[in-house]
Amino acid sequence: MKIVIGGCGALGAQLIKMLNNEGHDIVVIETDQTALETVTANYDVLGIIGSITSFSSLNEAGVKDADLFVAVARELETNITACILAKRLGAEKTVARIDSSEYLQPTNRAHCIGLGVDALVYPQMLAAREIVNLISQTGTSEVFNFSNGMLSLYVIKLIENAPVIGKTLREVSQIENELNYRAVAISRHGRTFIPKSDEIFHKDDVVFVISTPKGIQKITQYSGQQNIIPENIMILGGSRLGIRTASTLENQANIKLIEIDKPKCFELSELLPETLVLNGDGRDTELLRQEGIEKTDVFIAVTGNSETNILTCLQAKKMGVRKTIAAVESIDYIPLAENLGIDAIINKKIIAASYILRFTINADVTSFMCLLASDAEVFEFIVRPGAKITKGKLKEINFPKEATIGGVVRNKTSFIATGDTHIKANDHVVVFTLPNAVGKLEEFFN
Repeated sequence: MKIVIGGCGALGAQLIKMLNNEGHDIVVIETDQTALETVTANYDVLGIIGSITSFSSLNEAGVKDADLFVAVARELETNITACILAKRLGAEKTVARIDSSEYLQPTNRAHCIGLGVDALVYPQMLAAREIVNLISQTGTSEVFNFSNGMLSLYVIKLIENAPVIGKTLREVSQIENELNYRAVAISRHGRTFIPKSDEIFHKDDVVFVISTPKGIQKITQYSGQQNIIPENIMILGGSRLGIRTASTLENQANIKLIEIDKPKCFELSELLPETLVLNGDGRDTELLRQEGIEKTDVFIAVTGNSETNILTCLQAKKMGVRKTIAAVESIDYIPLAENLGIDAIINKKIIAASYILRFTINADVTSFMCLLASDAEVFEFIVRPGAKITKGKLKEINFPKEATIGGVVRNKTSFIATGDTHIKANDHVVVFTLPNAVGKLEEFFN
């Protein structure tokens, strides 16, 4: 696939990194020569110095032959304009990064599509949605829903008292009469692998579990952690991500939002009528005590500073908060934050890049996520009639060993896949895969 990427800032660079080993023909347009030289030195891409709204730059990049044009520059207007021009010049599909929710309103979105912008990516909204998903699942560091929640992927770290420790995958699956969940992968000592039935669970394993709605409660029990319904939530940082998270949650729980900028607090109070907005420094432990940190169920740190978010989450954990969530923008800090005991990490770049990447798969992909906890990916495919995967039971079709099918949605019902499962046309299939198997999957679902 030929892909033209407009802009190689933080999101553009992450997108290039994730696409680099997929065999695509990638061209990058960027005005900042230093940023462009960095990505061209590290990745197999062609770089062009210029504006993504310049006809000459777009033509030089060969946008007329592009299967996908992605505009991820800093300015919303630049991205929208670039997509319109790229579409008119011949790009098959265009995707624009935005930073305003008004473009996602149905009427406005329809206008964008009519102008030639096929898809819009709003990183703050995607990240806020993931935070909301995480809040209801105490023991999970990541959670993703597929087919409106008919199947879900949970990423769970096994703590010391987890009942599954010392048991094999086969033994755990035999505990229940009905198969409502399945461990599809394990991350151990930094290595992620697809486990065999005799694999034994260990303390501190990060386990990736596909579940139907019926299996969610059992997953929590087996992780060794008790599920809670959060009533009191504290958010640190009045960033756009903090605002979107608070606005989504303020009618479901008691929300306190701490912001250090006093004038901004007045703006936040008007934007968030059901949220208690507090002016102060979230690093001040006395302030946290005064505001009832010991009674807080979830602490969410989403300031613009990754170090502040990590440190305040650690402090909140020590002061009794059950679950902490930190926005960490530096990719290098993610393993550190996880090892320090922060329950969940949010990274807008990876979330947004994952959303864009689904447009690069030559099959019907409705959902795609790159997982923070490992070098692995999860797809939701819609099976095309006559696809190779429909030609026999899963154990008979030589499905890639580096990938595994976790669950299937068929006719508004969901179930966990086994070796005897026979996939049918129009099924929605959730697949967990290691990076080296992504190219092999297309031949099964085309």
